[in-house]
Amino acid sequence: MIQFLLNNQLVTEEALDPNLTILNYLRGHLRRTGTKEGCASGDCGACSVTLGKAVNGAMQYETVNSCLTLVSTLQGKQLITVEDLRHGGALHPAQQAMVDCHGSQCGFCTPGFVMSLFSLQKSVSGWDRHQAESALAGNLCRCTGYRPIMAAAQQLCSQPVSDPFDHHAASVAQRLTALANQEMQQLSGDGRHCYLPKTPAQLAQIYLEHPEARLIAGGTDLSLTITQQHQRIPVLIALEQVAALKVCSEFDDHYLLGASASLQQVAEFLTDRIPGISEMLQRFASLQIRLQGTLGGNIANASPIGDASPMLLALNATLLLQQGEQQRLLPLDQFFTGYRQTRLLPGEFIRAIRIDKVTVSPDFVAWKVSKRLDDDISAVFAAFNLEIEQGQVRAARIAFGGMAATPKRATHCEQALLDQPFNAVTVSRAAAALAEDFQPLSDFRASADYRLQVARNLLRRYYHRYNGELTCIEVARYVS
Repeated sequence: MIQFLLNNQLVTEEALDPNLTILNYLRGHLRRTGTKEGCASGDCGACSVTLGKAVNGAMQYETVNSCLTLVSTLQGKQLITVEDLRHGGALHPAQQAMVDCHGSQCGFCTPGFVMSLFSLQKSVSGWDRHQAESALAGNLCRCTGYRPIMAAAQQLCSQPVSDPFDHHAASVAQRLTALANQEMQQLSGDGRHCYLPKTPAQLAQIYLEHPEARLIAGGTDLSLTITQQHQRIPVLIALEQVAALKVCSEFDDHYLLGASASLQQVAEFLTDRIPGISEMLQRFASLQIRLQGTLGGNIANASPIGDASPMLLALNATLLLQQGEQQRLLPLDQFFTGYRQTRLLPGEFIRAIRIDKVTVSPDFVAWKVSKRLDDDISAVFAAFNLEIEQGQVRAARIAFGGMAATPKRATHCEQALLDQPFNAVTVSRAAAALAEDFQPLSDFRASADYRLQVARNLLRRYYHRYNGELTCIEVARYVS
């Protein structure tokens, strides 16, 4: 059974297939057809809805892709759709701004844009173009063009108007807080089951009892099995309610990042601590995906093109794993065993990711090469973590994604740099050594030759950046 608020109405669902997405729940069960399906993969934003949650007694609103988000995520939250915004006979300010600025033509994408605008206005104070671009980057429009939509965002944020959601925020937060408890819940339907543990101990126990289950956190990758491959997962264990797995902490000698911390949360936590990660995560995907996708999920799916793993490999990160009551530490560079294969044991899960401060170079950077600047999958991803003292390379940790069956350290390249003067000759030898580290494949994103050449160019780019020799034009040339 799960309980949530549909706007202000308490909803209790006892028998739903846990493979059901919020989009299909809205359209098929509730007949709320304002929310649209465009891509069923989290790319277009037509399905965007807002989830409200109580945080320290106040309401926090986030836009999510309902086409990828399963119904179990609704537990203890407020679900707001485009149908909820109009109050009486008046349009909501987010809707009115789209009308005033002529931000809609065919209208198919409009409900998603309106919900992203609604969440944006609730989370910012005043107009900031960069914030608006980030909030709307996950919403695509094929006919209107983005200038009038950005004008609507500016009108909405520059002239904020109090609405019924503001008036009822305190009472809604109280109602959502009252739905919280420490008992593990279960949602079942059509012979399929989803367990919702609340603590790491409950998670560890139920996963031991059901090692065949699939763990789902944000679901931005796993849900594609349902929405695009049309498969059904018999047993799910949802991690959304396990608050302890979302905590990011700083200690004297290391950072500890909860495996279920969202990519957006990790980016914000590391902004001043490891800015190279924070900056690159802003290119990871749209805001909707970053708010849902988790750091642990991006590692555990073992994709060769996952953006988080190369950065963490270069930082010599360690995973804290748990199976039952037993915990163990495993270096990330020993975690991947093959294409989408890992050393996780049956019933074992990633609890946290540890980064020792001593391994973080102030010159750590990560670069992503893809066909689009934003919201695209990497052709090549590179992370460089070098320690250079008096012109000598004292430590070198370099990792790539998209170059092998797994994210991987470039050990031959590292050895070519280690204890050598950091100059053009050394970099040239290290670039040549990349051919010993990787024999990349050709696919629709890039050819093998292109990938190897780009990897070498990124190493050269790091060298010229370190020496302060890059101009904007040269940066564009290196990544084009």
